[in-house]
Amino acid sequence: MTKSRTEATFLSPIVESRRWVEGVSFPAERPLLNVSQAAPAAPPPLGLRQALAEAALNQDDAHLYGAVLGRGELRQALANQMSTHYAAEMTPEQIGITSGCNQAFAATVGALCGEGDEVIIPVPWYFNHKMWLDLSGVTARPLQVGDDMLPDINAAKDLISERTKAIVLVTPNNPTGVEYPKGLLRAYFDLAQSRGLTLIVDETYRDFDSRSGPPHALFQDPDWHQTLVHLYSFSKAYRLTGHRIGAIAAAPERLFEMEKFLDTVTICPSQLGQIGARWGIDNLQDWLAGERDEILTRKQAIIEGFPVLEAKGWRLLGCGAYFAYVEHPFDRPAEEIARKLVTDASVLMLPGTMFMPEGSKIAERQFRIAFANVDAVGITELFSRLSHFTP
Repeated sequence: MTKSRTEATFLSPIVESRRWVEGVSFPAERPLLNVSQAAPAAPPPLGLRQALAEAALNQDDAHLYGAVLGRGELRQALANQMSTHYAAEMTPEQIGITSGCNQAFAATVGALCGEGDEVIIPVPWYFNHKMWLDLSGVTARPLQVGDDMLPDINAAKDLISERTKAIVLVTPNNPTGVEYPKGLLRAYFDLAQSRGLTLIVDETYRDFDSRSGPPHALFQDPDWHQTLVHLYSFSKAYRLTGHRIGAIAAAPERLFEMEKFLDTVTICPSQLGQIGARWGIDNLQDWLAGERDEILTRKQAIIEGFPVLEAKGWRLLGCGAYFAYVEHPFDRPAEEIARKLVTDASVLMLPGTMFMPEGSKIAERQFRIAFANVDAVGITELFSRLSHFTP
């Protein structure tokens, strides 16, 4: 019997890993350190919450259907912000608002791909990207990264077939944390342009990039919209995870096709979430700069503290944004170790097998550490527990 699309794909790693801690009691002196999920656990700043409350009480349209591609004022505000951030000229007609960045990816794939088409994605991959391709009947072509965690463009060329529709890049990367160099993004843009493909660049974590100035110059190309689709999330910047607000930057004619998908799935993004995102753009840039500084402090704590693990045989493969990607020294597979870490060290982190094709031997040696909710003190404690752990 033929499997349904959902039966044919894997369980979300976040959902699966949460089940590992169900019913487990953690000692008072060793509470759970949860480094499994890259989402802020704290609510938005008070001012944003007050803006949401005021809108809920006083704006009738905050409770009604709205434009499928989002509120005009938010599209304009994001276009203005992106114009400054990328030193480019962006217009609101090139912006669509979605119910989270996952939906932005889903709408993009829906507009680009048909049954049996192919999309190239570097591995380790963001698991929800792979899941959506499975659910869409689109074949994911895994592109292995090098020791620097960067996808080799010559390897990408070899994967292109007559069914290839797009190449996906995530920077700063989830799960490795690596920031892709400007030149590499340009090389992939040129490759996609020359082959008639779409380059999908997911910059969910762009607000936590350690570099100053535009992270790339793709939007400065006058014909960027013919090749590039850009994805973004307000969730990480303004702690709006539960409101599900993301965005797409693309050619208006591509947004026209995506609008069909969005109208079918959610009709429109959350009005309150969009009001909150607009308020964040207008009022929280100094606050967001402080959040970025804190994340960069944690990144530095990872780098400076890692010799404690390195002495035990661990390797740091990548670090940036919300993530560190590491290799463990043990002769057991990562998923087995991950389950034992819960019970023996009160640590929940995701094994590399959740970010790689099934059967990958490399993945069995790897872990992702998501430090969105673990400060420098917590990172020191994490490394202490890992350094004393034996499976």
